[in-house]
Amino acid sequence: MSAHDKEEDPRIEGIKSTIHIIRDFPKPGGEFLDVNTLLLNPKAFKDAIDLFVEQYKGKHISVVAGVEARGFIFGAPIALGIGAKFVTLRKPNKLPGKVMRTEYSLEYGNDCLETQVGVINDGELALLVDDVIATGGTLCAAINLLERNGAQVVECACVFGIRQLKGHQRLNELGKPLFVLMDGEGACELIPKGKKIAAVI
Repeated sequence: MSAHDKEEDPRIEGIKSTIHIIRDFPKPGGEFLDVNTLLLNPKAFKDAIDLFVEQYKGKHISVVAGVEARGFIFGAPIALGIGAKFVTLRKPNKLPGKVMRTEYSLEYGNDCLETQVGVINDGELALLVDDVIATGGTLCAAINLLERNGAQVVECACVFGIRQLKGHQRLNELGKPLFVLMDGEGACELIPKGKKIAAVI
């Protein structure tokens, strides 16, 4: 599901206006959605968090999990806003104590996520948060990790969704709903028309 499935909230346009796309990053031909420019605008950042909190408040979610690193930026304030605990899904060797891990393939190589054992109670309802869904590899791995740790992942939430990379479809095949604030076939559709796209030099 996207914020576009209902009449578009006027806050969405303000959020879009802060986004920059970096061309030829992280490799030639790539288009990188730079969330840092959103974070530099306190109103747009707050509006984004408020939209997520409005979507999930009162839905009995007791765990919000964020994927390192940008999932932490959005996930932690969403957790506070809905009265849930926040769980970090981290890169290897960052967490103390007993951990559970999952390895997965990405568009640009392989990666791994870990979380601490015992931070989630069996059957807790969890919301999984990241900044963007592209191929869906990271979110699918995160779902696997959370559910092996006892959570029931009820939905995934992202600021951006890029449909042409098929991540939406992968989540659908897992039976996991997806909510995004901005959704399109390509990165360029997610910002206002005519806005300059920066190039990496």
